Amino acid sequence: MSSWPVFALPRSLIVLMGALFATAVALFATAGAFTPLRPGEAGVFFALVVCAGGSVEAMRRLGTPGVITRDLLGAWWFPTLLLLPPVYALLIPIPVYVLLQYRYFRAVVHRRVFNTVSTALCGFVSSFVFHWVLAGDPDRALSLPIEVAERTLVTGSGAILALLCCALFTVLNTTVVAVAVHLSAPETPWKRTFWDREAFTIDSAEVCVGLTVAIMTGLSMVLLLIALPPVMLLQRSLLYQQLQAAARTDPKTGLLNAAAWEADAAAEVARAHQSGDPVAVLIIDIDHFKSVNDTYGHLFGDHVLVGVATTLTHQLRPTDAVGRFGGEEFVVLLPGADTAEACRAAERLRVRVGHMVLKADDAGVSITVSIGVAVLGVHGNDIVGLLAAADLALYRAKGAGRNRVCLPITGRALRGRTGAVRAEPKRAVPGEIRRLGTPACEESG
Repeated sequence: MSSWPVFALPRSLIVLMGALFATAVALFATAGAFTPLRPGEAGVFFALVVCAGGSVEAMRRLGTPGVITRDLLGAWWFPTLLLLPPVYALLIPIPVYVLLQYRYFRAVVHRRVFNTVSTALCGFVSSFVFHWVLAGDPDRALSLPIEVAERTLVTGSGAILALLCCALFTVLNTTVVAVAVHLSAPETPWKRTFWDREAFTIDSAEVCVGLTVAIMTGLSMVLLLIALPPVMLLQRSLLYQQLQAAARTDPKTGLLNAAAWEADAAAEVARAHQSGDPVAVLIIDIDHFKSVNDTYGHLFGDHVLVGVATTLTHQLRPTDAVGRFGGEEFVVLLPGADTAEACRAAERLRVRVGHMVLKADDAGVSITVSIGVAVLGVHGNDIVGLLAAADLALYRAKGAGRNRVCLPITGRALRGRTGAVRAEPKRAVPGEIRRLGTPACEESG
């Protein structure tokens, strides 16, 4: 059991997941004892599960992006928590996430279980609050019949109360996920784990769609046949955007993949040629990464990649383009950066990564990087030339002992990973490198 991936997580996160799971089981046992089984409510629950399954199948037919970042399954959570007794809110995520696991995408099991438990608990709390307000008595909230909720939803005050409870579910679920992300990666800023503009827009749309489906279901279950097709279409359109993003994204780190980064970088270099603005390219290599994998395992190696990617992203500007070039190598495009500024940025990244301490078997593991720097017009005139020059500079840094930043030698033929050979028009003279950059670009580490 100790080899299971869940036991490689931080202890605090394991405790959180265990506490949430135990709470969900205890609530189900308690709520189930006080909730009478009514055929009409069971029929509505079954119909909502079938509709949710139809949404999952629609997602599967479009393809799998590797990970679901956003969905519209709230269109089926919200009718459940508003119309049915709270115990049903604990149950509906189970069949839906089982379908996602076996029909759509095989995620790591503990992540799927965590998402199921988080959705169930947040749904139960929101449903209990809604039914408590309707019943005026917490003892009756667990057994309030569906007819009361149906009559309330079609009134103005009832719709507002339902909207607030759906929003409560979204806030609670986002908070639980944000806490889990922070425990897993403490260096991640809290602001990045909550909402951005796109996430807020999607969550707001999900609440509105879910409330609409709940009202339609309350009027007649037959109306679910009308609600299902547009919800499936919305889900597919949302998923299509994620598939497009996934085609440009490295699945392990969330950075741009090599092809997407090179395309964006080539466009920026072409723009810089027209405007005369400087541009710099960095190639960053994790030192002794194979030894890290051999010593601590590939799961920890993946954790290192994510940690380095997160650190790089947090230390750069929004206009800088960061990508994973393959293996343990990363690439950065710095628009507007001349040689001195590029060296300062590279040195800052080197230092910040060096300050990272990752836990492996209760021991701290430090990571260092070597960085090669190339600047447009000084070391290359297009993205291929810049990558070749930065690649050569990277090998200079590694040959000089690693954990340092280096520039290429101007005037030397540059043969990079692309196989292209380029030479600058002028030949370097002794000391020229020192004048081009900063001491950090030659002797850091």
